[in-house]
Amino acid sequence: MTGHQHSHGGWRHRLGHLLTPHSHDTADKVDSALEASREGMRALWISLIALGATAALQALIVVFSGSVALLGDTLHNVADALTAVPLGIAFVLGRRAATRAYTYGFGRAEDLAGIVIVLVIAASAVASAWLALDRLLNPRAMTHLPWVLAAGLIGFAGNELVARYRITIGRRIGSAALVADGLHARTDGFTSLAVVLAAAGAWAGWGWADPVVGLAITVAIAFVLKDAAREVYHRLMDRVDPELVDQAEAHLRTIAGVHDVSELRLRWIGHHLHAEAAIVVDAGLTLLAAHEIAADAEHQLTHGVPRLSAATVHVDPDSHPGHSHHTDLSHDRRDRLAAAGR
Repeated sequence: MTGHQHSHGGWRHRLGHLLTPHSHDTADKVDSALEASREGMRALWISLIALGATAALQALIVVFSGSVALLGDTLHNVADALTAVPLGIAFVLGRRAATRAYTYGFGRAEDLAGIVIVLVIAASAVASAWLALDRLLNPRAMTHLPWVLAAGLIGFAGNELVARYRITIGRRIGSAALVADGLHARTDGFTSLAVVLAAAGAWAGWGWADPVVGLAITVAIAFVLKDAAREVYHRLMDRVDPELVDQAEAHLRTIAGVHDVSELRLRWIGHHLHAEAAIVVDAGLTLLAAHEIAADAEHQLTHGVPRLSAATVHVDPDSHPGHSHHTDLSHDRRDRLAAAGR
């Protein structure tokens, strides 16, 4: 059975949900499912504009200062702003309806976008290390240091604001890819901060400051890469927070008629959770009564677990609880049918 889907928004939505009638038709489900994607798309476009403005200010200072280091950081910010493209494509694909070939829809496109973003972070780490080593082996003097320092501060501030915004929205809508993209923006801020520290060191007469700080920032980027890769890996491996599983089980056990929960599985598809549960009910119930309990269970589960959009609930009689009985029941039934000549 496919569960009903609801938005799990703020207090205004919950208050409205309690005080006004709410529909469960297909159109309402579609609107609710698209809400998080629209928020994610809005976050991407706002981030793209913010990073574009940051890069434009840096480019203007590049013209005045002629700093090669700042030019590299500017080009880096421009390239990283374009990581919004794979995420944008993923959000658009995620809105497509399920098909006979893709019966769970296209939400997994977000996870593929997360892989692309992790690869971009890795490439940034390699490029940072390469440039730092090149500067260490081939020293070059910086000029127009105040302008370079100011541009580095602009780059750091712009990237950090975008990073916090993306991470906040990504966690709110349950998008690991958007969180990874926010972490990526944070690495760009570190890169810009390296320009500031290098400029300050050059100002103090330390010619080695630029490459040494660059190598230190490479290490910082590697740590961010580890965090982003772990988050995307968890999503690809269908890992969920164990507290969500406990919450879902506890919620099912409060439903009238449910004696036990013999099995429960949760998985992310895009930024929505899907659940598969097996509940134990009185063996003496009619088929209709057992079906009513299952329908109530899946409906209440989508209300009680954040980001859960659909649930499939299987009913076991308390005389044969658990999946382990299914094989024996199937064999016994086949034997009876064979004996009856059917």
